[in-house]
Amino acid sequence: MNAMIQRMEAALAALKRGEIIIVMDDESRENEGDMIMAAEFCDDQDMNTMIRKAGGLVCAPISTEIAKRLDLAPMVVKNEDEYQTAFTVTVDFVSTHTGISAAERALTCRKLAAQDTQSADFKRPGHIFPLIAKDGGVLVRRGHTEASVDLMKLAGLTEAAVICEILNEDGTMARHDDLLKVSAAENMPFITIEDIVNYRHHLANQATSIEPLSHAHLPTAYGNFEIYTFPNSEGEEPHVVLRNAQYDANAPLTMRIHSECLTGDIFHSVKCDCQAQLDFGLKTIANDPNGMMIYLRQEGRGIGLAEKIRAYALQDQGQNTIVANVSLGHPVDARDFTVAAQILKYFDQKRVRIITNNPEKVAALKANGIEVIERVATPRFVTKENQDYLTTKATEMGHYL
Repeated sequence: MNAMIQRMEAALAALKRGEIIIVMDDESRENEGDMIMAAEFCDDQDMNTMIRKAGGLVCAPISTEIAKRLDLAPMVVKNEDEYQTAFTVTVDFVSTHTGISAAERALTCRKLAAQDTQSADFKRPGHIFPLIAKDGGVLVRRGHTEASVDLMKLAGLTEAAVICEILNEDGTMARHDDLLKVSAAENMPFITIEDIVNYRHHLANQATSIEPLSHAHLPTAYGNFEIYTFPNSEGEEPHVVLRNAQYDANAPLTMRIHSECLTGDIFHSVKCDCQAQLDFGLKTIANDPNGMMIYLRQEGRGIGLAEKIRAYALQDQGQNTIVANVSLGHPVDARDFTVAAQILKYFDQKRVRIITNNPEKVAALKANGIEVIERVATPRFVTKENQDYLTTKATEMGHYL
């Protein structure tokens, strides 16, 4: 642990000084390393170093907020990349000539990080490839895009980076031992995405635990529950927890994470299966002495009600749920389930049976130190109207349906 912290702190200090570091992902994933630096500091010499000594594609990972502000639309409507790398349209800063020189590419990267730039300040297409990081960072997707933006956040810098894959002199991808040689030769700190994940867990464990805002008894048609509200860092309405009033701390916890869906949960829309899943979850936890429902305010997979209805309008025109989100400039899934793990830790629950068909929820809990001892499948609730929606979730989002 101490060695990881030392590596991370050295890397963050280098980024704050405007230096380049090397980050390697998991050997079971892309198994490659990237040179990474803060976009706000990138000059022509830095860019030339990446072009000449890394040799891969120069990209600029940015946060969702920057992508929205600069109106950077996805490069393709249907992302067929194995790792769902979120390329946007390519850009050059408006004052560049061809945009390809090291100086002009560096300028474009700095302007992506600038606070005063607008969409009209960039020409499309260009020579820099922005990448949109998923909210939740490496705890949700363990890619260089998320790693870069996480590093900028951790260093207190603008959430825009410059990255470039490192190639060997013969054009093959540089692997672990090759990357260590480059790190030593160029005096660039070397870390892994696993280090970033562990460092975020380390910081989370040091942070003040989440505390409920309010608590009361709540009798319902399903049974008697204890209701809690918890702060929501993403919006005004608090997250809600229902816990079986017969709570038995010695029994394994059976729980569901349910993301808010006004149209389904309240109005019983048949475009989705949300209300049926909520009903199944509440019935299940009501019959389990140690049952819990965590109801997160993540309307529309995190894009909000108004944007979800806009996506519905595009679905009326024939787009599926993924294409509609992307067409509006949103990620396929903007949710971060970290708060659910924090809530579980408040209740001193480290081992759970989770009611879900969504592998991302399982992965998020595990990434935040919660042991998932069993995944309890929810039934497939099919209507004529939601059949295509369920098929898309299964084939393109990896849900167990």
